[in-house]
Amino acid sequence: MRDLVYPPVVAFARTAFKVLDLRLRMTGTEHVPRTGGAVIALNHISYVDFILGGYGALPSKRLVRFMAKDSLFRNRYSGPLMRGMHHIPVDREAGAASYQQALEYLAAGEVVGVFPEATISRSFELKEFKSGTVRLAAEAGVPIVPMILWGTQRMLTKDHPRDFSRHRTIAITVGEPMKVTADDDPTEATAQLRTTMAGMLDETIRAYPEQPAGAWWLPAAYGGGAPTPEEAERLDQEELARRAAKRAQR
Repeated sequence: MRDLVYPPVVAFARTAFKVLDLRLRMTGTEHVPRTGGAVIALNHISYVDFILGGYGALPSKRLVRFMAKDSLFRNRYSGPLMRGMHHIPVDREAGAASYQQALEYLAAGEVVGVFPEATISRSFELKEFKSGTVRLAAEAGVPIVPMILWGTQRMLTKDHPRDFSRHRTIAITVGEPMKVTADDDPTEATAQLRTTMAGMLDETIRAYPEQPAGAWWLPAAYGGGAPTPEEAERLDQEELARRAAKRAQR
């Protein structure tokens, strides 16, 4: 696959990280395979997770093709970049085409990035996982590589103003590949993946150098001011209701 856009974007990101003096703490990046297809499963806490998640695969010299909502591909600014980097548009009401495209990428030896939660978690804890990640890896016969991001929510996330302050720590934790087959029960395998990533998230949060009590970006379970998972679910439902009302008015 020819990449004329991706390398310059990576170079720009590296420069931006230096300007911001991001303190990247990356562990386990050797688990990203250097060759062959793989699915990277990431938690989702920020609008910049695509950038930092892709950065976690660079030590293995891999470029990640993310599955992302199709509105990003229709945007006049992000659209050309998303298409140029060969990311995969996802129409949530008709996902068969994106699923097939992801299978083709994996068969060609590409690395595909997936957010099993589908949307950003307002609680910054893991939401329920969709089974598509497991089904995709099983059908393609490739491993799932779990990846946890932490600190990205402090830069740009839902319900909070953007904040690209300098000297911020970003943690990227990569776990051992998980093998799934067509014989595995997708529900059980998805639960196993979520349990694995929940443990990784806990370890990553506890190792993070800042733990200010009451901080909006710290989960309630860790003494932070973020919504509880139950409160976050309520906010998500309210957001969906507002979107549905807007569509009805058009």
